[in-house]
Amino acid sequence: MHIILLYTRHGSLKIKPKKIEDALGLNASGDLFPKKVIFKEFSEENKEIFRRFQEKTLKNLTDQMMGIGVDNNQDRIMFKRIFIIYIQMAFLLPTTINKVSPVHLASIFRMDNITECKWGSHVLNFIIKGITNYRLKKKKMIDGCLYALMIVYFHLTKHTDKKGEAISGLS
Repeated sequence: MHIILLYTRHGSLKIKPKKIEDALGLNASGDLFPKKVIFKEFSEENKEIFRRFQEKTLKNLTDQMMGIGVDNNQDRIMFKRIFIIYIQMAFLLPTTINKVSPVHLASIFRMDNITECKWGSHVLNFIIKGITNYRLKKKKMIDGCLYALMIVYFHLTKHTDKKGEAISGLS
């Protein structure tokens, strides 16, 4: 399990996947998503889905969401896939490049239990990777959901003088 140690004026805060999950209201019970998707191991149907989203931008995804019907099950599943990628790109796993990356695609091939996966670990691992790449000077900005860190920080520091029950889950 990965942990971020965040040094603040209130002392150091340990940011664990559970704190991310609690702060963002995400589920914590299932498996981790794969770090990358392996295209050559896909079925033909999944290869087609992968190609559909390859190199798409947030604007492309918005247009696709607005243009898709939800009259049948296949369209509803495709809408969910588009929405999940959009939420990851815009909020949970933002990058400095405005295009769908393999990390965004990993989750849409687990549609049967997508809400049961460890989203907090997924988000935290991505933040750690972003911080590492920034420190190694591979990137000029940090990829990842810094909003999640800010939410956890504000929850923990706002309630530093209160008892544990005042901030359910964020201890």
